[in-house]
Amino acid sequence: MDFDWLYLAEIVLAGLGSGGLYALTALAFVMIYKATRVVNLAIGEMLMIGAYLCFGLATSFNLPMWLAILVAVIGSGAAGALLERVAIRPMLGESPISVFMVTVGLASILVGVVELIWTSEPRRLPEFMPDDPVMIGEAFVPPKVFYGFLVAAALIGVALAVFRFWRGGVALRATASDQQAAYSMGINVPKVFSLSWTVAAMIAAIAGVIVGAVGGISSTMGVFGLSVLVVVIVGGLDSVLGALVAGIFIGVVEALASGYMGGEYKLLATFTILIAVLLVRPYGLFGTHEIERL
Repeated sequence: MDFDWLYLAEIVLAGLGSGGLYALTALAFVMIYKATRVVNLAIGEMLMIGAYLCFGLATSFNLPMWLAILVAVIGSGAAGALLERVAIRPMLGESPISVFMVTVGLASILVGVVELIWTSEPRRLPEFMPDDPVMIGEAFVPPKVFYGFLVAAALIGVALAVFRFWRGGVALRATASDQQAAYSMGINVPKVFSLSWTVAAMIAAIAGVIVGAVGGISSTMGVFGLSVLVVVIVGGLDSVLGALVAGIFIGVVEALASGYMGGEYKLLATFTILIAVLLVRPYGLFGTHEIERL
């Protein structure tokens, strides 16, 4: 029997779509790690909060989706700043494992808040993406996956440009390179910490809305963060390039494993890659040797 190249193309395109979301969320993860050296295990739950804020604003307050998304992103940024100020900043100077466990606790608290307000029942975001079929050549791409990838790619480009040229982005990169040197240059490092959590939470919220538009929202959305954690470890905890490359790579691998072996093999494939990479390069494909291991 001839190999079905069209089926392969459709699987790869779908994988690129999910990989774009992985890359976008991983960018938020790396942003926090580079600035604060905090391994934020609550990134999936921050993504979930953004999606539920959008859902609540659109359904309970009847806001148009564009406004609901905008307010949800701003609200998520404020929540990120609050989390950093209340839970993370008091832990400065503590051992990495202590701060890591704080983020584990934050993840559980955020899930509890969502289930308390919206229950654990899965929900659907109001439709806001075009639903016309998208064809690339002869390959069909689900429209939500296609437009989600375009949004993710555009936001990644904007984020990279902002942190390349914006003054706050320069301060963040300086802090990430050397905190003591940043202090000596007059940079307000605690403010940069807050900025990193704020921007990361806003990015995660946008990713959450896209993920929710594609597959619905639920209090288990934080599982998405597990794949993102694999992405950043494979790419390198402190590497933006690694987050982007590994995000696309893991998305395609998951799609191939799911398409040819079944959905239950998706995590098996990604964690097999994770173990293989760690055995060869413990600091990730693009990470630096100086990373402190937990």
